Amino acid sequence: MWERIWGNGMEKKYYAVALGIFDGVHLGHRAVIDAALKQRENGLRAAVFTFDPECVLRKTGGSAGFIYTKAGKDMLLSEQIGVDDVISPPFESLCGLSGEEFADEILCRRMGAAHVCCGSNFRFGKNAACGIGELAELGKSFGFEVEVVGSVEMGGSPVSSSRIRELLLAGNITDANELLGSDYFIKAEVAHGNHIGSTIDFPTINQSFEKGQLVPAYGVYASYTCVQGKMYPSVTNIGVKPTIEGQRRPLAETHIIGYNGDLYGTNTVVLLHGFIRPEMKFGSLDELKKQIGADIGSALNIL
Repeated sequence: MWERIWGNGMEKKYYAVALGIFDGVHLGHRAVIDAALKQRENGLRAAVFTFDPECVLRKTGGSAGFIYTKAGKDMLLSEQIGVDDVISPPFESLCGLSGEEFADEILCRRMGAAHVCCGSNFRFGKNAACGIGELAELGKSFGFEVEVVGSVEMGGSPVSSSRIRELLLAGNITDANELLGSDYFIKAEVAHGNHIGSTIDFPTINQSFEKGQLVPAYGVYASYTCVQGKMYPSVTNIGVKPTIEGQRRPLAETHIIGYNGDLYGTNTVVLLHGFIRPEMKFGSLDELKKQIGADIGSALNIL
């Protein structure tokens, strides 16, 4: 089992390990990860031990969706933040381990942890039975230091995933981005739609949200779209296209300003930068076309 998770093994390189689900990889999470990165000064490699985003559904009993997909979270951790390794085993493979077994088998034997970083509310072990006190004691037994990183506060309250979810659901993308530390983004494969946009001279790319993923407030956003490393201004509608007949799942539909290439089948990144207006139903495609033109003007003003 472990070979499938870690490949040929981590070897005894000795790591500083940041522990957490890191849903959203927001400023509070980044403080924990930064603590691990700082240990490079002591000759340690920096790793993140985490679980897939679906764990948020288990943790909240399904009442809250996860902010980023696994692909999105891995992109932030590996490409933007630059940790050396991201370890994300299936939750089911570890949920039966006691706290001691987790410290011994995973942190000590599998990861060669010399330094472990976590937030003050970190829980581990079967049924989340252990907290930071137990982790510190286990560190003494198994030879790793434990660093508990305090919460990051903005606006008089701690930065948290639940707080960011509330902002996204309210369409307050500006404040959500501030707490995230960078623009909220959608990273998903571009799929074929009904091509209505092309018929009204505003071609779009369509991206679906994963099952269980939080969907921001329905509406139109000023956005940027990354194509082959270049950022294009764009305008993104999140919702269900109420002007078009039929029922459908919510998706992100983006018109990329100044780009006419074919992105079907590619995993494209769209970053939401500002909220323009709620989603609306129009009486005709001509009305929709006129409004899209106005939305593009608004997006360019914001961007």
